[in-house]
Amino acid sequence: MGGRAPSDFHNSHDSHTSHRLLPPRGDYQTLLSYQKAEVVYDLTFRFAHKFLARGDRTIDQMIQAARSGKQNILEGSKAGTTSKETEIKLTNVARASLEELLADYRDFLRLRDMALWNKDSKESRFVRNLGRKTPQTYENYREFVETRPAEVVANIAVCLIHQTNYLLDQQLRRLEKDFVEHGGLRERMTQARLEHRGKLRRQSNR
Repeated sequence: MGGRAPSDFHNSHDSHTSHRLLPPRGDYQTLLSYQKAEVVYDLTFRFAHKFLARGDRTIDQMIQAARSGKQNILEGSKAGTTSKETEIKLTNVARASLEELLADYRDFLRLRDMALWNKDSKESRFVRNLGRKTPQTYENYREFVETRPAEVVANIAVCLIHQTNYLLDQQLRRLEKDFVEHGGLRERMTQARLEHRGKLRRQSNR
């Protein structure tokens, strides 16, 4: 990624580009929310196949929810170059999919009388510290996911989903603020036309 530090918001949201008719193309891979969602997907794929019984419909449900979270962040970022409305809609879909997945992990723990880590436990703090590494990749978690029991892996997933949802909530607030202040493509095109007509009138009055 050319040494660029990942950020919660890609550069199409920077203030110095907000007035362009078409912002730069969305670079979803620099979104920390996307990186974490990809880790959640990779972890969930392995978790579901390792710890759930073959034929359990929850396997497909969890994997699809994790994939939806990841893919909708990607598609929203790409759509954001032409439609802030679509970007907001898809980011909300990603958020909802991850919330559904979070409920599945909590159900897994509860139905098996396994403990859900307190957010201030040393285990949760350890996962949060791992979450500060950049870029975020599955390799940061592989050792723990592939050697620890189901209870630990499910709790790691819960922590990661919370981190991802926190980032998505920040993204959504920023997207909604940008849309209110600058509008989407339709509004920018209207403004550009009005500015162009005003320029032509001023030139003709000279």
